[in-house]
Amino acid sequence: QVQLVESGGGLVQAGGSLRLSCAASGRSFSRNLMGWFRQVPGKEREFVAAITWSGGTTYYADSVKGRFTISRDNTKNTVSLQMNSLKPEDTAVYYCAVHFLSGPSSHSARASDGYGYWGQGTQVTVSS
Repeated sequence: QVQLVESGGGLVQAGGSLRLSCAASGRSFSRNLMGWFRQVPGKEREFVAAITWSGGTTYYADSVKGRFTISRDNTKNTVSLQMNSLKPEDTAVYYCAVHFLSGPSSHSARASDGYGYWGQGTQVTVSS
């Protein structure tokens, strides 16, 4: 059974940092693009970042570019999101996800409907 488990969320002051991790089990996703999304109550799930299977290409939402860094370790079947210079508007539940494809288009990498597996989410709260 495939499972994605996020960790690393919590409460942090504005300007602080957090590192989210996502561990996948049940099968290897070393050939799949992996990504992070976030969602606040009452709003649609929002793309944050994604990384191709090789790690050679990354995608970021404009709102996090320059502050967040996505990485992966295929030997451990994990993907991480380093979040620096956090802002109150970054407050959300963060989800990791695995795309159906290894190297989708930029448009597909940013669309939630291209992802087949999702974690349960981890809460990130940034206080002002």
